Amino acid sequence: MKIIALDSSGLVASAAILNDDIVIAEYSVNFKRTHSETLLPMLDEIMRMTEQDISEADAVAVAAGPGSFTGLRIGSATAKGLGLALDIPVIAVPTTEGLAYNLWGAAGLICPLMDARRHQTYTGIYAFDADGAICELREACAVDVNEIFSDLNERKEPVTFLGDGVPVFFQDIKSKVNAKWRIAPQHQNRQRAASVGVAAFYRAMEGKTGSADMHRPEYLRLSQAERERMEAERAKASAEGRAERECAGTVEAEQAHTKTNSGEKDRAGADPAEIQR
Repeated sequence: MKIIALDSSGLVASAAILNDDIVIAEYSVNFKRTHSETLLPMLDEIMRMTEQDISEADAVAVAAGPGSFTGLRIGSATAKGLGLALDIPVIAVPTTEGLAYNLWGAAGLICPLMDARRHQTYTGIYAFDADGAICELREACAVDVNEIFSDLNERKEPVTFLGDGVPVFFQDIKSKVNAKWRIAPQHQNRQRAASVGVAAFYRAMEGKTGSADMHRPEYLRLSQAERERMEAERAKASAEGRAERECAGTVEAEQAHTKTNSGEKDRAGADPAEIQR
């Protein structure tokens, strides 16, 4: 099975070609370049270098999220375009699962940490069994970093951390993780298309493929722009509610004042004999 694999979910842009779970070529760049400028040229380069015919591809694998919103859109759009053009399936691999495959066969738990800002992380918990099959112990999620550390502490098993969130949360790891832990070496610490491709191969063996036209990235939460828009809308609605309540209070006060004045006028104009009775 010939697989084209892509990962642009973070700072690293990566493309690979695999035959089953054997990596034929991989091109990764860990540099601040726009993935839209690099992903397809990287794929074209390794296709030419290895004299591969893209029309012979059987599937496209992509890191489908979580991760950078822009990066996920670029990767998924590229995978979807290739899938539609070549009429082949798209195999969506959770970004955290692809990262876990960097440490295939590692003992204990594997916990990818991706920086999601605001002290949150995109993460999950994985392990490999005696046969080398991956076990998803906690699916990909977006949570406060303290939540995933509490989960790991409850499991009381050795854990290996990897991902761009490690340097961000390193002091938290040191102070809050009670289980025995270690950090993956730098050459295994970031996203790799080859790992996504291997994960996709085993998913395909289990029949876990999807159609290109139905493929969508998994963001797991709203983008910053969407969150800011919703916060602005809530603030606007709150301000409008306060204004309505203040207006209603003013009207009620005016009505009460008018009623009071009316009562006083009525009493002032009444016959004293009537008032005495």
